[in-house]
Amino acid sequence: MSARQGILALKKPAGMTSHDCVAKIRRIFSTKKVGHTGTLDPEVTGVLPICIGRATKVAEYMSDYGKEYIGEVTLGYSTETEDAHGEKVLEKQVEKDISFSDIKDILKALQGEIEQVPPMYSAVKVNGKKLYEYARQGLTVERPKRNVTIHELELIDDGDVLSKDKPVFSFRVRCSKGTYVRTLAVEISERLGYPAHMSSLIRTASGPFSIEDCVTFEQLESGETPLEDYLFPLEKGISHFPKWTVSEELLFKIKNGSVLEAPKDLVQSPFGVYNEEGKCLAIYELHPSKPGLIKPVKVLAID
Repeated sequence: MSARQGILALKKPAGMTSHDCVAKIRRIFSTKKVGHTGTLDPEVTGVLPICIGRATKVAEYMSDYGKEYIGEVTLGYSTETEDAHGEKVLEKQVEKDISFSDIKDILKALQGEIEQVPPMYSAVKVNGKKLYEYARQGLTVERPKRNVTIHELELIDDGDVLSKDKPVFSFRVRCSKGTYVRTLAVEISERLGYPAHMSSLIRTASGPFSIEDCVTFEQLESGETPLEDYLFPLEKGISHFPKWTVSEELLFKIKNGSVLEAPKDLVQSPFGVYNEEGKCLAIYELHPSKPGLIKPVKVLAID
């Protein structure tokens, strides 16, 4: 992999939009060819995979990743944004300790496929306008419901009870793309009988990238390590796709985007086509109108 080609697992700091992060990476890496793979709210920290150079060609295939978060919930009052940065909406004092076993039962009940309504302070578009734009005008509009999947949801606090004097608890969630963890936190608290908000949130994994893979802006700017050493090959970004390794004689056809006969053991589409050195040359899919054939959807030229 040549310099400045690959995927950076950025540990996004609080207070920056994903767009801000991309702009800063462009400056650090001295390249315009940079793109992120799904936004994180400004105050949310954690894993933000960023594609650089040739790897930007696979960014669109990385937005469907499942995600993992650690969220902190504070009971007692809700906010208009469902997080700690909005105006208070409802307030109700927590007057008694809450059993952690009750919270665990609620978390268990919320696993699987659930329905969510996106918060008004979100980037979901209704009639061509983002919800947060309506919200800033003091407007509330009907929002489209969506089904999301909660794969795992567990309490990560120790002890037996949540103290009424400090009604704050944390959970770990592994979920599908499109899950609003703020909304999940509010749902948990509503089932407990209290208004609440998400007081902090960190994304600990996005697809194959974990928080342990991440690098900070401070590390990037220190100059102690060559920038290219922080980059993962683009192949890691599409490691969730099936892999077809081809022989030397097919390489020319693949690089030129030819329609080919489907490999006999192909069971999932799309999939990555690799050379014998382990480099992904293209992404192919089953041909929509010609059974038994495959066609390219993205040719990844080797620089």
